[in-house]
Amino acid sequence: MRLLPLALGVPRRGSPRHLPYCSPAPLLLLLGGCLGVSAAAAGSRRPNVVLLLADDQDEVLGGMTPLKKTKALIGEMGMTFSSAYVPSALCCPSRASILTGKYPHNHHVVNNTLEGNCSSKSWQKIQEPDTFPAILRSMCGYQTFFAGKYLNEYGAPDAGGLAHVPLGWSYWYALEKNSKYYNYTLSINGKARKHGENYSVDYLTDVLANVSLDFLDYKSNSEPFFMMISTPAPHSPWTAAPQYQNTFQNVFAPRNKNFNIHGTNKHWLIRQAKTPMTNSSIQFLDNAFRKRWQTLLSVDDLVEKLVKRLEFSGELNDTYIFYTSDNGYHTGQFSLPIDKRQLYEFDIKVPLLVRGPGIKPNQTSKMLVANIDLGPTILDIAGYNLNKTQMDGMSFLPILKGASNLTWRSDVLVEYQGEGRNVTDPTCPSLSPGVSQCFPDCVCEDAYNNTYACVRTMSEMWNLQYCEFDDQEVFVEVYNLTADPHQINNIAKSIDPELLGKMNYRLMMLQSCSGPTCRTPGVFDPGFDPRLMFNNHGSVRTRRFSKHL
Repeated sequence: MRLLPLALGVPRRGSPRHLPYCSPAPLLLLLGGCLGVSAAAAGSRRPNVVLLLADDQDEVLGGMTPLKKTKALIGEMGMTFSSAYVPSALCCPSRASILTGKYPHNHHVVNNTLEGNCSSKSWQKIQEPDTFPAILRSMCGYQTFFAGKYLNEYGAPDAGGLAHVPLGWSYWYALEKNSKYYNYTLSINGKARKHGENYSVDYLTDVLANVSLDFLDYKSNSEPFFMMISTPAPHSPWTAAPQYQNTFQNVFAPRNKNFNIHGTNKHWLIRQAKTPMTNSSIQFLDNAFRKRWQTLLSVDDLVEKLVKRLEFSGELNDTYIFYTSDNGYHTGQFSLPIDKRQLYEFDIKVPLLVRGPGIKPNQTSKMLVANIDLGPTILDIAGYNLNKTQMDGMSFLPILKGASNLTWRSDVLVEYQGEGRNVTDPTCPSLSPGVSQCFPDCVCEDAYNNTYACVRTMSEMWNLQYCEFDDQEVFVEVYNLTADPHQINNIAKSIDPELLGKMNYRLMMLQSCSGPTCRTPGVFDPGFDPRLMFNNHGSVRTRRFSKHL
């Protein structure tokens, strides 16, 4: 199948194909000064960029283990980040942060519902015009291609349905709503196409691979390209390709130190989990863990096909390839069966591998990065002036390039707004209203007051996480991850009160930050100044947990 640009095979007005042909230098001026990494000096085309995004793939529990080819083709040929985080451990808020380069309190996507601003009309009007793909297309002349899961409520009839194609995309091949592997509908440049359950033509991961290769075959060779390929794996329902359904039969969820233990001194939602878990619960999560790995084998095939095609066309050496996930996942940690949403490393830490021009092979970086940095980094690769954006993140292109004496951040913000049901769960009558994501044994993974904000800090001396909950207790959790990497011991009541106060100040600063103020020095940085918390009248800023609308 040949891919066509938007508008039934005719590029939209203002798309890269409608830009008048001119020599590289005038074209760059026309496009708002988008000077590529080396294009300005060499007079050559700017680099291409590919962003591969998995769905619910953890890093802490071995989520990259099945992806041997991906690690060899991207990680070993470039840089692997060992400290990559998401600002919210849930699909839609995290994906919104990738696209906008903003923390959730600035893009206002708080959960996976339209009411939570997930692909809502408000999101489409206010945020989509300023996403980094929109800037790449309108200001830098990139061909932009999207395939896969966009946002969880994309395609909702109340928000334009599948006819809505977000600004910034030359080619649009998006999944309706949440991840599936069969029996789904795609928006192909705004036109709906249904798929069934025939593996050879319908298995979504393979469909995404094929349409991506088609794009590489039929795209214009006169402009650089950006591709975002967003796979369903390893999200539920964990449907593996037929050839992989019998793999990993001897694999079980990791029995690490926080597996199947009571969450002592933690928020009540964690404490309510039943310990020890029932045998049926453990069998269920072991099966889920195994199936997640099985689905990832098709992602590994996709990556291999993509890299080989770029190599065959002679474009691999001019292309940056990023591989990451929208959030982590847990399987039995603190006796929580399976989900994400929590503040712990297994939910907020993700894989991040990057290869591309000027990146030396077999590197590992410990620098603290977040997915709000992806947009600024990719725009930096394209040569766009980041001062023209309102993004909260930072470009880590200097890290990729091996810059020395680099001043970098020491903390990032993590924030989440809990969800609950207004009525009692009929399967768990003993539970009050306000909880959600409940399992048959009445262990719930979320609640209205599972609303929290954290400062995740990494410096030469400290490896800390400080979190506050928006509940009647104003519950606080603090972890020293150097001494306690599994976050078993909450040290909120034993840590130095002065340090606790500084972390509280820093949290309030980050919860109120926007753009450059999100990149101010952290608690352990030389320039940290808690007086920034005070306005001209000397009072403490009181903005804390932001409620959408």
